[in-house]
Amino acid sequence: MKALILENIHPEANRILTEHGIEVETRKGALLEDELIEALQGVQLLGIRSQTQLTERVVANTQLLAAGAFCIGTNQVNLNAAASAGIPIFNAPYSNTRSVVELAIGEIIALARHLFDKNRMMHDGVWDKSAAGSHEVRGRTLGIVGYGNIGSQLSVLAESLGMRVVFYDLADKLALGNATRCNSLDELLEQADTVSLHVDGRAANTGFFGEQQFAKMRDRAMFLNLARGAVYDAEALVRHLKSGHLSGAGLDVFPKEPKIAGDPFVSELQNMPNVILTPHVGGSTQEAQVDIGRYVAGKLVDYAEGGSTSMSVNLPQIQPGAVEGTRVLHLHHNVPGVMAKLNQVLAEHDGNIAYQTLSTRGSIGYAITDVTGSHPNLEAELAALPETIRVRLLQA
Repeated sequence: MKALILENIHPEANRILTEHGIEVETRKGALLEDELIEALQGVQLLGIRSQTQLTERVVANTQLLAAGAFCIGTNQVNLNAAASAGIPIFNAPYSNTRSVVELAIGEIIALARHLFDKNRMMHDGVWDKSAAGSHEVRGRTLGIVGYGNIGSQLSVLAESLGMRVVFYDLADKLALGNATRCNSLDELLEQADTVSLHVDGRAANTGFFGEQQFAKMRDRAMFLNLARGAVYDAEALVRHLKSGHLSGAGLDVFPKEPKIAGDPFVSELQNMPNVILTPHVGGSTQEAQVDIGRYVAGKLVDYAEGGSTSMSVNLPQIQPGAVEGTRVLHLHHNVPGVMAKLNQVLAEHDGNIAYQTLSTRGSIGYAITDVTGSHPNLEAELAALPETIRVRLLQA
């Protein structure tokens, strides 16, 4: 089995895959669609981060067994196309949460104290010992838009600094500590001295924070986006910073980002006072990258060796035990009678069932069955069933 690992994923992933007998090829940057299709010939496992796009065309022109997004988001993957082809997609929803939160806390303090402006002036030889525009964060209100893993942990740390926290989320989320849920984004914007975005990159979120939302922010408020570059209007942000309506901003993500390290970066946000720009490094700490590499590579190995889809974002989830005899992994269309047909074929092969489980997700079903004995032609017969999406046999 062969794996292709792109975008500078931590070597921990290579180590785990190699230990399990998987041949690993690594490339530093992202690949465009045609390049990716060519590179995936003869490859069963794929590892990417946020730049490489696993499109429907890529899925249709490769023989991938599984793919891992070594990051939180999966909007760079056509999840429906992958599911229809029987390809589970894994990600790392928790591994870099703390890293992103710590960067957000650091930027909130740095912006409130104009630390980057002071630092630049000192390097230019200017001594400006002044408290003008400098504030403590204690007692000020942080508005968190998106109260998932990152937003909720940011809430807890911000409160420990003495901040008041309000949040808004479309889903009904439990407030942690003394945080207060807002019934609308407008309600949050009326109160927040700092607004921090922590939403995902789904199409519905594209451009949702634009001119109207910036206009409703409080005078001299600060804005942070460490989530996705497509969710905010950078030009509108620039206008409100230049007018003095907003006092500062911290951006880790941008509508257009370079594909690889060293490529030029151009933004209208460059060289503006009290604006912190970082190159999409919210989750890029050594601790987070090691954890992500270990976690996602482990999921790919678990699926390759045992058929586990635990934590898959697009297929029914099953976490089976050790393989007993011959393991039949059967992904199929979720229609009545499939299990009866599956078990009939197994019976015709005199297969005694030692273990069987089924899970469904929407239009897709996934059955794992361990049977005793050797069964020539079993895989071909199951593949021929009209309901079959993909079938694979493993031996203990």
